[in-house]
Amino acid sequence: MKPVGKPGKTGSLMAVEVALARLLEMADASKIREHERLPLAQVQGRVLAADLVSTLDLPPWPNSAMDGYALRLADWTGEPLVVSQKIFAGQAPEPLKPGTCARIFTGAPVPAGADCVEMQENAEAQANERVRFTETMTPGKNIRPQGQEATVGELILPVGTRLGSIEQGLAASLGCAELDVIRKARVAVLSTGDELIEPGQALGPGQIYNSNRVLLCSWLQRLGCEVIDAGILPDDLATTRARLGELKDVDLILSTGGVSVGEADFLGIALREEGELTLWKLAIKPGKPLTFGHFRGVPVIGLPGNPASTLVTFALLARPYLLRRQGVKEVEPLKFQVPAGFVWPKAGNRREYLRGRLENGRAIIYRNQSSGVLRSAAWADGLVEVLEDRTLIEGDWVSFIPLSEVLS
Repeated sequence: MKPVGKPGKTGSLMAVEVALARLLEMADASKIREHERLPLAQVQGRVLAADLVSTLDLPPWPNSAMDGYALRLADWTGEPLVVSQKIFAGQAPEPLKPGTCARIFTGAPVPAGADCVEMQENAEAQANERVRFTETMTPGKNIRPQGQEATVGELILPVGTRLGSIEQGLAASLGCAELDVIRKARVAVLSTGDELIEPGQALGPGQIYNSNRVLLCSWLQRLGCEVIDAGILPDDLATTRARLGELKDVDLILSTGGVSVGEADFLGIALREEGELTLWKLAIKPGKPLTFGHFRGVPVIGLPGNPASTLVTFALLARPYLLRRQGVKEVEPLKFQVPAGFVWPKAGNRREYLRGRLENGRAIIYRNQSSGVLRSAAWADGLVEVLEDRTLIEGDWVSFIPLSEVLS
């Protein structure tokens, strides 16, 4: 396997991994501490606020892994055994009578005195409620022991676990009807620029429809955040200051556009004049002008305005920041190596994330990688990472990040 390469020089730009480390450090310093207790059915996507510790053994008693017959091996001499009882799941069995066996079904408690369950396929029912066994048996065969999955006092899910369907099911198996979860992160989302109008309105000269805010609001809801739609900011410094000042009771202001160095990038100006700018200009493509700072104490992440840039920087930087604010420890998406199904002849000085997908085990990329083309992400099922100062020929190994890893 060929190496995927090492990060190259980035000049005055901040490397992606350095920016992420700093974002996570700041997130750790301002974690959301408030929590609430919710019914189990309502915790999907939320973050566990307290360790989930088992209050019972799971299973609570030895039970059968098969439909078959429970017996004590010492009672079996090779001759047929009398069936002394039937045990269904949900029933409490009688102790096994010496010299007999019990008809038992999957999940049913194993009767006291039995030390083996033989599946029905290896047994022959005979007359007079007797059964003959045809295969050699061993102690513990087909018996799920008490506490096989969990024991009283055992840590099952640590604080900071993001809860999905599997975790909900696990909590239910322990008898939990409610769980303590971190309150939702409150995120205000706004877009900047006189050129933006809302879908459904008629386009005027020089105008485009605002797609970024729709994308981000939907994405944040999937992440379990409380979303405040702050609309579109016009290209006016006084209005920008006033609108930002209204967003006091939020955990994050998330904007798109207006954070570059142009004369009309009033969000960046407002942050410099009435707050602080911590991150600026990253060695990432698309997405170089991502900004992190504070406006009057409220954290602000300014994403680039081009749609593909918005998507990439939110997925790889803003999303991990938000998850860490809520106490999630593992916040970086899974990525794995695949051979490239394309040629990349020109090395760049920024880490590039190409919209691509897997075909026949190889990564292929969309024909147009412009930062303004959101269609490239709709076509793709992942991001192909090309490191700085790297060229590629077909078959070289690259890292692939499935979009499913970052969309929720």
